[in-house]
Formats: sequence, structure tokens, C-alpha cells
Amino acid sequence: MRPMSIVIRGGRIVDPANGVDRQADLLIEEGRVAKIDTGIASAEKEIDARNMLVMPGFVDMHVHLRDPGEEYKEDIASGTRAAAAGGFTSVCCMPNTHPTNDTRSVTEYIVNRAVEVGVVRVFPIGAITKGRAGKALCEYADMRDAGIVAVSDDGDCVMDSALMRRAMEYAATFGLPVIQHCEDKALANGGSINEGLVATRTGLTSQPGQAESIMVSRDIQLAGLTGAAYHAAHLSVAASFDEIRRAKEKGLPVSCEVTPHHFTLTDEVCASYDTHTKVNPPLRGAEDRDALRAAIAEGVVDVIASDHAPHSLLEKEVEYGLADFGISGLETSLALSLELWREKLITLDRLVELLSINPAKIMNLKAGSLASGMPADVVVVDPEKTWTVEPARFASKGRNTPFTGKELKGKVCYTLVAGNVVFGEGE
Repeated sequence: MRPMSIVIRGGRIVDPANGVDRQADLLIEEGRVAKIDTGIASAEKEIDARNMLVMPGFVDMHVHLRDPGEEYKEDIASGTRAAAAGGFTSVCCMPNTHPTNDTRSVTEYIVNRAVEVGVVRVFPIGAITKGRAGKALCEYADMRDAGIVAVSDDGDCVMDSALMRRAMEYAATFGLPVIQHCEDKALANGGSINEGLVATRTGLTSQPGQAESIMVSRDIQLAGLTGAAYHAAHLSVAASFDEIRRAKEKGLPVSCEVTPHHFTLTDEVCASYDTHTKVNPPLRGAEDRDALRAAIAEGVVDVIASDHAPHSLLEKEVEYGLADFGISGLETSLALSLELWREKLITLDRLVELLSINPAKIMNLKAGSLASGMPADVVVVDPEKTWTVEPARFASKGRNTPFTGKELKGKVCYTLVAGNVVFGEGE
């Protein structure tokens, strides 16, 4: 079926990849961007974007779709609907599924299932090691041919330095970025929250920030040794950003991401014993949170990713120490990220870089631009619309969020993928 022609009319088009930031119309034909201009003639469908932002669709390079194996938490259909509601037109899904995405057959299942039921683009990330057990490498070439765009053992850190070196060398052969969950397991020792005063007051088990930064330091040295593209996931402590900064000054192929919950919250919220505040890496103290925000402003941070980790009540309505790590983040990411712009920490151009351009570059995806001829993956946002976080209304199956009841500002009104409206206000 031929996609209809669409005019998104009168919005503020923010497309830093092409130096565009102005009020104009955007014409979509045959599923692609046709042109940006004023006074474009009518099309088969019109979207009124006056007083709204029109941007390239966002790319979330760190989500957990739980499919295959834990579809009661999330599946590809519900996860991609949540992505569309959050303005994400492409998502990269981590391999900690059941079975693990460590073979061609699992990758093919995800790719095919996404075509069948997904409403946004889905790009699988393959495991670094078989079963994410940190013992033997997977067949990267086979999985790449089936559709993976990177490798990661996310949820687990590759502790064996020699094995990590081989993984980087092998992945570099096929142009695959290596994404690391930076956590020294022995030092973290399964701690539930950040080591500090809150942990002392609450009696909850804790882990020091060095469990993260030590692994960042080691991996950067291995990236220098191998020349592999290395990406550090969900960083949270000042020392980690110091390591990334020095690596970039040396010209190493290193990048990193942060999450909205880490730049918004501190470990003080964990004193409530609300398991929805339990994430890994844990929420840190104000000093680390502020260092993270400074790293965003400075340009050290490349990407904002949700680390969308949906769980059911079974995993969260238990004692804090027994609860699973993670929050459902796709549908709150944009509004929380817009606060950085409102506080003048970053510009709108920088926001689009963090949410769209940079993740697309790192994962080698054709996204992040509204240039003529590009796939019409577009998000229309009302930056002034206020709304209250009500998990029961999430498109995601995951209701696990620490932001329940919080009033946020900034709402996705329309999300288009290849010129098709996959989310519209009121749906």
C-alpha cells in the first residue's frame, strides 16, 4: 500500500544535521522527506504543528523488549508502541532475552517478529559471549548477517580482560560497536544502592562508584589497544566521565550514554524503600548526578538512552534487596530530557544530537536527519504540554517507574515511521 503524502505544517523544524532551525512546513511523499519549505501546497493528510517542535525521530540504543522469553513483562508489540509514544522511531534491543540473543536463529526471530507486530524500527544487539556467561565468544559474523548492529552482554560485564580484548578485535572486523555494562562484579557484590550515607541510614546493601569507573578505565585501554569502537552504557559517576573525557582527548573511538533517571534523581529517593528506584547502576549522590549533568553540557556524553527495563509486579512488589533492577523509561525519557533544555544546560540542537543523531551514528543507522530523500521518521512534540505520569496508561506492559504522579512538561503528539503515523495524540 502506497504511503499517503503528508504535510506537517507550521512547526519549528529542528534538524541540526542539516543546519535547520526555523518555522516551516515539512512534506512527506512515498515514505520519505520530500522538502522543507514555507507555504507547501496541501497533501492527502495534514498535521497542524503550530507551536510545536518537529524533529528527526529519536533513536534509543538501549532498550529491553523481553522478547523472546519474558513476554509477560514486555513484548515487541507493546515495547514498540511504548517507543512510538515516547517519540522513538528506532530502538536497539539488548540480548538478555530467554534464550539469549547469541545465535543467528534468535536474531532472526527478533527481526521477523518486529516486522510482523512492531510499529517502529527494531535493531537487535547480539551478545558478546554465549549465554552472556563471559566464557566464550559468539559468532558475530553470523549474527551480523542476520541483523545485529552491535554486541553487548548488558546486565553483565565481561570480566575477563583477555576475552574482552578478543571480543573487541572480533567485533572490529565486522564494524560492530562493543557496548559494555561497566560493573566490576566482585566490587559491586550485588549491592542494591549506591555506597554512601543513604545506604548507611537505610541498611540496604550497596556498591561503590568505583565498581563502574574501574571497568571504564580498563575497557578504554583495551579500545586503545584494539582500535575497536567502544561504547560505555548508562554511566553514572564523575570518575567515569573523567575517563571518557581523557579518552576522547586522545582520539580513541570511545562513546558513552546516560539515562534520564540518573541525571534527574539521586540516591535520596531510595530511602523510601520504593523498589521502583532500584536500578543498575544505582542512583548516585548529588555530586555524581551534578557531574553527569556537567558532562552532558560539556559534550563528553554522546547519547541519552532510556535503558527501558520493564518488569511485572512479581519482580518489584518484594523486599528491596530481592527486587529486580530497572525502570520502564521509554515514555518518560523525552519530558525528562527537555528539562535540560529548559534549564539552559543544553540547546535544542544538542538535545536532538543526544536523542537522535549520535545514537544513529554510533549504531550505523540511517536516521537522525530530515534531509530530502531520508526515510520520514519524524516526531512532533508539544514542548509546553503538561501531563502527569500515570503508569496504568503506559503503552508498555512495564508499570515500574519512580516518576508516578510527577507532573512533566513536554509531550509527543505524533510519531511517524517511514511516513506512517504510528502514534498520534489521543491514541
